[in-house]
Amino acid sequence: MNKKCLGCGVILQSVDETKDGYVIGEHEICERCHRIKNYGEYKVSIKNNDNFINILDEINKTKSLVVLVIDLFDLKEDYEVFMNHIKNPILLVMTKRDLLPKSYKDSKLLEYINLKCVDKVIVSSKKNYNFDLLISKIRKYQTDKSVYVVGYTNDGKSTLINKLIYNYSDTLPVITTSNFPSTTLNNIEIKLDDKLVIVDTPGLLDEGNMENRLDLIKTIVPKKEIKPLTYQINVDQTFLINDLVRMDIKKNNFITLYINNNLKINRFYKDTNYLDTLEKHIIEVDDNSDIVISGLGFIKIKKKSKIIIYTLKGVKVFARKALIS
Repeated sequence: MNKKCLGCGVILQSVDETKDGYVIGEHEICERCHRIKNYGEYKVSIKNNDNFINILDEINKTKSLVVLVIDLFDLKEDYEVFMNHIKNPILLVMTKRDLLPKSYKDSKLLEYINLKCVDKVIVSSKKNYNFDLLISKIRKYQTDKSVYVVGYTNDGKSTLINKLIYNYSDTLPVITTSNFPSTTLNNIEIKLDDKLVIVDTPGLLDEGNMENRLDLIKTIVPKKEIKPLTYQINVDQTFLINDLVRMDIKKNNFITLYINNNLKINRFYKDTNYLDTLEKHIIEVDDNSDIVISGLGFIKIKKKSKIIIYTLKGVKVFARKALIS
């Protein structure tokens, strides 16, 4: 039987150092995981979403509980691929609660997410928040020993599993975690106890997410609770977020930015052509809506308006009902 890397799940091999799974000697993790864990060095491993769909289809051959992990800060435009492919019972786990304002109630967040599931729970792996509740729900709804954890890349699956291992087993967390996409390359089985085996799966790649730009991850991903920035708009204005985003907005409005507070914001009260070579999006929103810039964060718009957004090419921008009302 081929031996798997304990960090990312890929089959270990000592023949070709340019391919996934290369290992030196008798180590239990591949060289790629070793470099990520010890030096923060990331080697791109290109995977497509067909492989992920195949994994979902294999899960459907079981009756096992599926834990669908979603990132509260970086909610995706839709989760149809999961809802359409997964026939098993789903427990919805909403991660990274620590990034959103503490003042906003969990009950409101639970109401906001409307996906078909047996139950849902909000957690923070960083703060170890609600993990006793999470493990109790997993044990309540599991149908056999195996529980599969699925989600988009960078939504916190592996970090969540490592916290489960730390809290509820006698072994040390081993799964490789990073801010980079596609860190987990294949299924990894972790035995918590005689009645529960957690299966970590590779993440679904969110095409159009700014986090896929490896040079930007450390800049755009927040490390702590976001402090919302609110602006009253009395005249037509332009906002620049670093050199990544330009936003043109008409007068008589209020906007609130939910982004990494380390990002630099410049505000112009007159026409400017700065960053107008970026990709242009024209977004029409109703009262109390968000404009989401995938991977960067979201901007709450108080009043119905037409907003012009310029972003890096290929970055997904969409409108939704305001997450924080």
